[in-house]
Formats: sequence, structure tokens, C-alpha cells
Amino acid sequence: MQALLSWQRIRIAGYSMTPALLPGDLVLVRHGAAVRPGAIVLARFRAEPELLVIKRALRPQPDGWLLASDNPRAGTDSRTHGIAEVTAVAVRIWHRSAARAAEPIWRRWFGWPVPASPDGL
Repeated sequence: MQALLSWQRIRIAGYSMTPALLPGDLVLVRHGAAVRPGAIVLARFRAEPELLVIKRALRPQPDGWLLASDNPRAGTDSRTHGIAEVTAVAVRIWHRSAARAAEPIWRRWFGWPVPASPDGL
């Protein structure tokens, strides 16, 4: 996949990367950057090519990468979908301070959903 721009901003929508990322957090990714194990990446699973995901790169395979959710109880990863094609690597993360302050730490540890904020963000 050829990216039109080398940088892209992604807004996190789910809890699969809790506690590192929460819904509403922003991630700046760079297309074409070198992927290393442990990096947070933007990718597509070969089993679901229409779905872009943010996951942690585990290890390279001959034809892609194995990816993992930081919170496997709240999301799927390579255990379910197999090999993924990494399209970009996270270079900067902006946490929504209101979401972090309002959320009890135990919710992040266990990946339990947090009620939506009144402003809908």
C-alpha cells in the first residue's frame, strides 16, 4: 500500500491497547518507518484487509508481522487474525488528559469499558 502522505493522525476508538492507549487518544504515525519489535503500529490483518488496527509489533515473519493487543481481553490480534501487514509506525502519542484523569486506574488494568463522556468524544 502506497501512502499519499508520510504522516497520519489516528484517533484511538477501542480498549485493545489499554493501558498504553485509551479511546480518544491521538497517535501520529509515519508511513515507511522501520518496524521494530515492541513498536506500536498501524496495520491491516491479511484476514481482514478492510480493517486498520493499532497494535504492538511482536516479531517479523517471512510475509508480515505478528501483532498483539496490550489488553488481549478487550481486542483481537494475530492469535485470531494471523499475519498482518504493517503500514505505519507510531512516533508520537497525545493522551486525552480528561479521559486519563476521570478513569480509575483499575479500569485500565482490566480493560473494562469507561462510560462515554457527555461531550461525545
